Amino acid sequence: RSELIDQIGLERTRAAFTRMGYQAGAADAEISSRVREKGKVFEAFSVGPQLHGLEGVVLVEQVHCDIDVERGHFYAEYIWHNSFEAEAHISGQGLGADPVCWMQIGYASGFASAFLGRPIVYRETACAAMGFDVCRIVGKPAEDWDDASPDLKYLRPGRFAPLHDTSSAKAKRASTKPMLIADGELAGASAPFNHAYHLLQKVAPTDASVLLIGESGVGKSEFAKLLHRLSARKGSQLVAVNCAAIPEEQLEDLLFGIEKGAYPGATETSIGHVERANGGTLFLDEVDALPLKAQARLSRFLQDGAFERVGGRKQRNVNLRVVASTSADLSKAIEAGNFREDFYFRLSVFPIKIPPLRDRRADISLLLDLFLKRFSEHYFKQVTGFTERALAAVMAYDWPGNIRELENRVERGVILCEDGEAISFSHLFQPGDGLDLSIFRLNADGALEALFDQQATPDGVRTPAPAVDAVSKILDQGVGLSAVTDLLVRQALQRSSGNQSAAARLLGMTRAQIQYRVSQMKRNASSK
Repeated sequence: RSELIDQIGLERTRAAFTRMGYQAGAADAEISSRVREKGKVFEAFSVGPQLHGLEGVVLVEQVHCDIDVERGHFYAEYIWHNSFEAEAHISGQGLGADPVCWMQIGYASGFASAFLGRPIVYRETACAAMGFDVCRIVGKPAEDWDDASPDLKYLRPGRFAPLHDTSSAKAKRASTKPMLIADGELAGASAPFNHAYHLLQKVAPTDASVLLIGESGVGKSEFAKLLHRLSARKGSQLVAVNCAAIPEEQLEDLLFGIEKGAYPGATETSIGHVERANGGTLFLDEVDALPLKAQARLSRFLQDGAFERVGGRKQRNVNLRVVASTSADLSKAIEAGNFREDFYFRLSVFPIKIPPLRDRRADISLLLDLFLKRFSEHYFKQVTGFTERALAAVMAYDWPGNIRELENRVERGVILCEDGEAISFSHLFQPGDGLDLSIFRLNADGALEALFDQQATPDGVRTPAPAVDAVSKILDQGVGLSAVTDLLVRQALQRSSGNQSAAARLLGMTRAQIQYRVSQMKRNASSK
């Protein structure tokens, strides 16, 4: 710690420690979501402080903790006794005027953010390294603080750049946007995301060709847009070309343009994408879809910086940067003869691999919050958050469609969700979605047990084992569906002391559905 402070300075060291803590907290929250017992929110959240204590970092004493996952409400206060981090800082740097438990604050923020599915910021209000007997922390959603930017700046991904903003007030406000780098789907604080973003920042000021590599849906086009905005060419056009969407016979016409009279029907000169991108950036999306002939022309253009329009003889020079993206393994495509090796080497001067969402689970809570706010505003709804079961499923899912799939599912959830309520499991997932329901929880004896039975029904839906036994007994006794539904509603209302919203959450229904069932039961009772 002291060596880092001496080498890179206190502010940069704080940023590094805070982000490391955030990663650890988010990872522990994922473990907690898999082992927590259904309905025991407080006990599940307490896993974080308990793990913190077991790791020997600090002894945690709870002062206050108020959690409502579905409504996104959170407020917590803790006292930290015998903070190892504070002691280490005092031994190397002595007492000071500022709190120093950076990694622990990052851990608390990461754990709570991943657990609740929205950005939570903890702030150390008292620290042993400031002369206090104990350390004291307070945690709230980022928007509930008067100004969370002093804390959020240490979670912003990127290189260890100076964190003091000396630019205009407008630029400062943009730079402190909570954990978001830019517009679109780029939000994150995980180590894999940090690495990709760091490389992007390094290459952005140059004119080197960049190859963005990643699975479908990881946000390659968003990275390309950000690369352009961070470059010296941001004042000129970013021309995006979807190589897979253009018919092969039209590719060269659209890329390089057409001279008038080049062929029958070419009645006027047409400027191509390459010429339009002059001074800016040409983005070749899904570059692996280009036919070999087009690859050859583009490879020659990348080498010489000059081209001819189709049907023309005049060489034209342009000054642009080429950025390409692919979800394919281009080395295998080269071996198979489907991709030119010279074109590959000219494109991949600076390759950047963008991680899939399953490798950056610490970012899921930030993306959930981003998409929830976006679609709630778009559809004029007040959606309060996500139910516990929905969050557990989101963290357990592998996201083969990556960020695009997450965005689509959240949009679907907002559309299906009733105004003023939380998005539930059934709003996000349907039978056949391939969700692995092998989630575990702690039973009454403290042992791990499967929350869902591994035997699936013929339609591919896995059902909790106790539910299968109960349904078999109901069918044996000849009880009808309506009677079973009424019984479930009565039991849920009894457990929730008559609170219809709470009963609806227990059953995965809406409050309106509960009200309808209650009115039906009253009507049936009065008619007898």
